[in-house]
Amino acid sequence: MSQHARWRRIAGLGARFLTVGAVSTLIEIVVFNLLYLVLGVDLVASKIIASLVALVNAYLGNREWTFRDRGGHSRAMEITLFVIVNAACTALGALIVWVGVLGASALLGREAGPFAVNLVNLASIVVVVMLRFLLYHYVVFRGVRKPKAAQPEPTRTP
Repeated sequence: MSQHARWRRIAGLGARFLTVGAVSTLIEIVVFNLLYLVLGVDLVASKIIASLVALVNAYLGNREWTFRDRGGHSRAMEITLFVIVNAACTALGALIVWVGVLGASALLGREAGPFAVNLVNLASIVVVVMLRFLLYHYVVFRGVRKPKAAQPEPTRTP
């Protein structure tokens, strides 16, 4: 495969991944704000719960669309790797939000408001999205999926 063709393939994967990620991000932002700002759930708990809700969409979209031709692992191994990668990424996102909100509060000299909290949350999402793409591509959906065995056509009797 030529270098140009490889970059086109990666760009296509990236575009599909970002589309799935955009939908998942919207889900995460809405759930995060609903939990934290409307229902008063703890900041870190809101981040973790919102990430887990968005995770369902992310798995289905990436498995069935973005990386549909990739993944040499069994489905059980793939799901296990997906959960491990996303647990680590969710923890990283929560850590970034926690540290970022503490830092923003220190810089502001008061508790960070909704704008600052969401700015930090979006920054955490950007970092985690880039890491997830790399881990999905090189770990979770690694390799080319084996083609399904061709089913023999049924014999027709006249």
